[in-house]
Amino acid sequence: MNSSVNNKKQKSIYLVLNPQMQEDLLIERLNLIIDKGISYIQIWDNFMKGQDIGKMITEIHSISSAHQVPLLINNHWKYLRDFPLDGVHFDSLPVNLTEIKQNINKDFIIGVTCGNDLSVIEQAVEQNVDYISFCSLFPSLSARNCEIVELKNIKKARQIFKKSIFLSGGIVPENICKLADLDYDGIALISGLMSVETPQTIIEEYKKRLNKIK
Repeated sequence: MNSSVNNKKQKSIYLVLNPQMQEDLLIERLNLIIDKGISYIQIWDNFMKGQDIGKMITEIHSISSAHQVPLLINNHWKYLRDFPLDGVHFDSLPVNLTEIKQNINKDFIIGVTCGNDLSVIEQAVEQNVDYISFCSLFPSLSARNCEIVELKNIKKARQIFKKSIFLSGGIVPENICKLADLDYDGIALISGLMSVETPQTIIEEYKKRLNKIK
């Protein structure tokens, strides 16, 4: 698929929330950007000891659901049975995913992190995963455990996987141009967005660069 076709697709923001962020500040900043073209929200698996996880999930879901933005949990699929969540993002596909689906016993969104191993993409197709997210495109503190993804493998993945593809890791407005030849649906952000005082300004800049708006 050539870049002229890619540019017609409105690319979105996949927002990853760090639960260790001061909760009232997290909620305040989420309210500032929730209507700025966010397609998914994921709560990162980075909880503090003794944290009231259910309370946090419920507060975030009250915002996300009002704006029809799906809320996902990172890895902890069992939370889908107890808290208002729309899906789960796995760092790697569990071997017992079929059993997990039966255990949850309701429709839910499934996403998975991918790297350079294309067999993961093939498994995602077989398991009817809803989206994949590549990590990491560039060096990043928040994605320090991810390998750097070769762009050629993202192109190969698009030939295999026909649903949504997100890119993450070290993406800033200034290097989005390096992704111009790729066919993808959006980028995932964490430290590059929620750590700033005016996230609504930053997200607009990302959207302009992603969709080449002057």
